[in-house]
Amino acid sequence: MGHMSEDRTKERVASTAWWPKWEQELSEYINTCERCQNANRKHGKKYGLLQHIEEPKHPWETINMNWVPGLVPGGKEN
Repeated sequence: MGHMSEDRTKERVASTAWWPKWEQELSEYINTCERCQNANRKHGKKYGLLQHIEEPKHPWETINMNWVPGLVPGGKEN
């Protein structure tokens, strides 16, 4: 049968078997399958290691900026 998506697995099981709460039990099983969890990581791209930044000798000598991609405006001004 192999490792498929949860939806595809449910389709395949539904075509050949049935038992009470089968969808719930199948979802729980898939969510605990180590191989499935490793293959379907939702962590995104890994970032590099932090690096030491020398302390500036004068105010405004160095300006740093952190970029956080994927943020959506919340509709309220903070």
